[in-house]
Amino acid sequence: MKRARMLSIVLAALLMTLVGSRAAAQPPAAPVSIEPTRQESESARWSTQYVAVRFGQDFTLHQGNSVRQVLVINGSATIAGYVRHDITVVFGTINVASTAVIDGSLVVIGGNAKIDPGAQVRQNLLIAGGTIDSPAGFAPGGDHLVIGAAPVVDRVKAFLPWITEGLLLGRPIVPHLRWVWVVLLVFFLVSLALNLIFLDAVRLCASSLAARPLSTFLVGLLVLLLTGPLVLILAASVIGLAVVPFLLCAIVIAWIIGKVGVAVWIGGSVSGNPVPQGRATTALAFVIGFALISLTYMVPVLGFIVYGLVGVVGLGAATLAFSTAYRRENPPRPKPVVPPPADIPPPPLPPPATFTPAAEPTAAVDLTSTPALLQFPRAEFLDRLCAFALDVALVLIVAGSLRLMDDPGGPVLLMLGYHVGFWTWKATTVGGIICQLRIARADGQPLRFVDALIRGLSGIFSIALFGLGLLWVLRDPERQGWHDRIAGTYVVKVPRNYPLP
Repeated sequence: MKRARMLSIVLAALLMTLVGSRAAAQPPAAPVSIEPTRQESESARWSTQYVAVRFGQDFTLHQGNSVRQVLVINGSATIAGYVRHDITVVFGTINVASTAVIDGSLVVIGGNAKIDPGAQVRQNLLIAGGTIDSPAGFAPGGDHLVIGAAPVVDRVKAFLPWITEGLLLGRPIVPHLRWVWVVLLVFFLVSLALNLIFLDAVRLCASSLAARPLSTFLVGLLVLLLTGPLVLILAASVIGLAVVPFLLCAIVIAWIIGKVGVAVWIGGSVSGNPVPQGRATTALAFVIGFALISLTYMVPVLGFIVYGLVGVVGLGAATLAFSTAYRRENPPRPKPVVPPPADIPPPPLPPPATFTPAAEPTAAVDLTSTPALLQFPRAEFLDRLCAFALDVALVLIVAGSLRLMDDPGGPVLLMLGYHVGFWTWKATTVGGIICQLRIARADGQPLRFVDALIRGLSGIFSIALFGLGLLWVLRDPERQGWHDRIAGTYVVKVPRNYPLP
């Protein structure tokens, strides 16, 4: 209990230092009433109102000076004056001189503390991941806790230069850090091996990127936006929860293969062949593209921008490559052509028609009826995926505004009600209107509420069962998912500016 209490005090000390406000600490046990000398008080009165913050630099408080609070991150501190509240040192050392007076607590995380004889700490003393060198008679006014974890702290300290000179500057590669080059070499060897093993997949990613670069970027961005809502929907059921790890692994694998394809495309474009054919030429293109991408990773700000773009484009290229490979392996079934019987003579030609003026139509043709919708081509899987992603984003925005995100079933019920209501009202949704999609019944009748409800409930079943009901659209000759077959509906692609029912 005492150790847990002291750890909570460590976190509280860090928090109150960052926000610049003093947290409520334990009152010191019988503190000794020692105040700075009159000379120190007069010379340091002006400085007791500000907080001293150093990031990646050392801080020194000379004798006769005072501050309200001290925060040092990745640096050393030397205190010889008066500190009104707390001192926090993260990944650094502190030397408290004999003339130092600290009214608050002293917190050192990932570093060592040296306290000279005569120094005073009137509240708690907390050392986590370091050691303390203090005289025999030293005792703080509050609790005293030292947690040694020097090996772990040393490993964490090795990443601090990358955080200060890489992450904060917006670049993944810091040239003067040796371990960064080791990590880059490992990534290069693994990516080169993937390039040689999955040569056809990498080449297909490069060809998709060379043919449709903008569409590839938009598809990758769509997959990223759709991943979160899809994971939430799958996690709402027990069966779907088991699918989430496989879905995330598939996305990571697609992201890695896609990034290799982007490097091949960049290297091939430099050499004049965006989609190299041979194994050796593909490997050479990858080496050139990987080197160019790595050089941009060293540039501040531009490095993270290129890193994000390469990841998004690679994910989109892998998605399009998968779709192309699936269609190649599962082509649509051709409709059988019935030849006319050979024994039956051709019908006689009709007599020439005479011209008669057309009569005025008595009523306008309803282009929005279900029989008219059935004449349009069936919607592709990518169009339906885009419409669904837009609808999910809209529903999540509404759910967040209505504070339904805290309830696990709130977004799912709102999603079901949104789709059923729009399908009954307009035979489509907002995403369907943008992507030019309509829903039609197979028997030519208008879509009813019962049909929309059955389609919505069966759609949950299609998603929860490993997503197979949605992926069935890729192989079905009529582009129907399981929920379409259950409800007896088709999703068609209408022309632009097609009227709503």
